[in-house]
Amino acid sequence: MAVEAINKELSSSQKEFESLLNDDFKDRTLKENEIIKATVTEITKNFIVVDCKAKMEGMIPVEEFKNDDELAKLKVGSKIEVYLERIESFKGEIIISREKARRMNAWKRMEKVFETGEEITAYITGRVKGGFIATCDGLPTFMPASQIDVRPLKKFDHLMNVPLKVMATRIDKVRGNVCTSRRAVLEKNKDIDAKEALKNLNEGDIIENAKVKATTDWGIFLDINGIDALLHVSDLSHGRVKKPSDLVTIGQTMKVKITKIDPETNRVSASVKALTEDPFSNLEKKYKIGSEYTGTVTKLMDYGAFVRLEDGIEGLIHSSELSWTNKNVQPAKVLSASQEVKVKIVSVDSEAKRISLSFRETQPNPWKEVEDQVGQIVEVTINNITDKAIFADLPNGLTGMLHFRELSYKEEDQDLKKYKKGQKIKVKIIELKDDKLRFSIRALEKDPFDWFKENSKKEGSIITTRVHEVLKTGVKVSVDPDKNIIVMIKKNQLAKEAADARPEIFVPGNALDAMITELDTDKRQVVLSVKAAQVYEEKSLVAKFGANAAKSGATLAGIFQKALGKTPKKKKTEEEE
Repeated sequence: MAVEAINKELSSSQKEFESLLNDDFKDRTLKENEIIKATVTEITKNFIVVDCKAKMEGMIPVEEFKNDDELAKLKVGSKIEVYLERIESFKGEIIISREKARRMNAWKRMEKVFETGEEITAYITGRVKGGFIATCDGLPTFMPASQIDVRPLKKFDHLMNVPLKVMATRIDKVRGNVCTSRRAVLEKNKDIDAKEALKNLNEGDIIENAKVKATTDWGIFLDINGIDALLHVSDLSHGRVKKPSDLVTIGQTMKVKITKIDPETNRVSASVKALTEDPFSNLEKKYKIGSEYTGTVTKLMDYGAFVRLEDGIEGLIHSSELSWTNKNVQPAKVLSASQEVKVKIVSVDSEAKRISLSFRETQPNPWKEVEDQVGQIVEVTINNITDKAIFADLPNGLTGMLHFRELSYKEEDQDLKKYKKGQKIKVKIIELKDDKLRFSIRALEKDPFDWFKENSKKEGSIITTRVHEVLKTGVKVSVDPDKNIIVMIKKNQLAKEAADARPEIFVPGNALDAMITELDTDKRQVVLSVKAAQVYEEKSLVAKFGANAAKSGATLAGIFQKALGKTPKKKKTEEEE
């Protein structure tokens, strides 16, 4: 009886406890994938234990509280927000996350600050390709390397894991990506300060103590009373400046003039050359075209050399104006930096601030010396031999060309093999045109074509030639007895009748009458035709005997035979046979 009473009492107590627990759970509205309030009940070395009003307490790893100072401020009884992933796992545990709750809240806040342009605190926790990871309230965002500061930084360790003010510049809700910028905050604050400082700055003001902050190849950045100003390389001097760093050092103060202020962008432009008069203003009066002046070589380029005529004024000697003998000479082979030279003014352009100079015009012109030598015999030195010509130097340094056709009247390129580099030869200067010389060796000998003048031969003359060589396309014949003039008679010009115009019926050494149809002794060109000679002879015979032949009924063959002194054969009669 006692045992039954005890069991009945326990059963009654369990039912009462179960009823109270069910009543308590009715007041708890927990939903998964939402942020809920939790109370810290215990802080251990590895976990933070919280009461979420669930069946059991939740445990959150301490690492989720180490991104900021929250862990140091945390104590038993503290209220925190957590993200409820699962009310009950397969182990019966509640799954919660402080980090995910922080990220959800951070995303909502990020959307708000993106719309309003507000600033938010971030911690740079790592570096990735192209930039950094900036964590804002537990939400990792991407900060491009160009957005960490207003100017490129070589070292950024001092910015790691410290609170920084940033702005959200782009949000991708689909991918859950956020881009932030510290530079935008710095520029925003800087613009506010700059607008206040610009109120005391005007165009035309002369600043005595502008401080050099940085130098580049294209200009200098200055600090003018807290305002950044640009001094472009073109505003450093009226002359040419190679590198701004050659003129100034970081931290140096210099005197400048404010030339432009842009109130929209807060950009300020300064100038040093605006403090002095432009030396190019009266350039035409100072430097006369055609006059010679002394200058100093300041810079050598592939295309020419720059020469300083006076402080702030430089001119260019183009490479084509350096040497009479070589238009494409490298400037460094003629001049050297800091060398003092005489130059002649070629052209002056005050608006473009350009002066063209010539160095070769101050030197003796070897081409004028050669003008009087055209037609004369000179000795030259071979400096190069190509497949078609020889190039040789005159004693004054000028180079001329000796084409293989000018080696001999045979005009054979094989003659080039008779010569070698460095050999001295005698030639005749036959032409000087556009600063180009032409030499000739065969001009030292008598021209075989003079045979035509000496023998009074001209176009229309019929001459007797000798077969020199028989080819498939025609016959080569020698015109003069010494065989210096070899002419090709084409196949279609070998005979009047096509059947007789066969090269194979001719034999070297045979005499062959041909007419000169074209003759140009200056160009050394001649064209011969056997066919034209035959036609001419036929017309001559017809003209001489044709009238009587027509009356007697004589044939053309009979006329030729009579003209040649031959008696035509009589036909045999049947009785004689």
